[in-house]
Amino acid sequence: LKDDIADFQKKFSADVPEETLKMFQDATDRLAATGIAGKSLGVGSEISSFSLPNAVGDIVSSDELLQKGPLVISFYRGLWCPYCNLELPALLQILPQIKESGAQLVAISPQKPDKTFETKEKLSLEFEVLSDIENKVARQFGLVFALADELRPLYEQFGIDIPAHNGDESYELPMPATYVVDQRGKIVYAFVNADYSKRAEPAEIIDELKQID
Repeated sequence: LKDDIADFQKKFSADVPEETLKMFQDATDRLAATGIAGKSLGVGSEISSFSLPNAVGDIVSSDELLQKGPLVISFYRGLWCPYCNLELPALLQILPQIKESGAQLVAISPQKPDKTFETKEKLSLEFEVLSDIENKVARQFGLVFALADELRPLYEQFGIDIPAHNGDESYELPMPATYVVDQRGKIVYAFVNADYSKRAEPAEIIDELKQID
């Protein structure tokens, strides 16, 4: 995955003005400096139960998923995010191994259900994709932040309308994060980074699942 991300970044950097790239980086650096990633739920924490609608509106419960086995949770920003569109297919590739370990996989974003449905269809995802309206579950994990004011018009220039995707004007997003949770609801692996270009390597997820008793 990191190689795919590096390839994308190389092409993106070649097409975007240096001043724009600096604005993106400065905003990321400021977010990282707040220490938000270190304050989010980490290894050893227990998750709170949650229930969210999937791509077709059915309610998916974390308690019911954990009754079947461990749970892999991927928080992503939205269909508009090119890094998410690299990460989610990479997770799909390891879905057979996740299932072999007895685990379930869900991806969660603050997008409205229609955008969640579009994400699942466009990327041909074969796992549950859930709508976390107003980032209520992401907030429980300590992942939520508001997109920097100066980036909002830039996103619009790139054709990204976050309020249209999320159904509100808050511009709140989750930091991309990946968790492995054992059947007791305890986090055994956590990858959280304020830099949205950094994502958990799929192989690490499988390694962690193999270590669960």
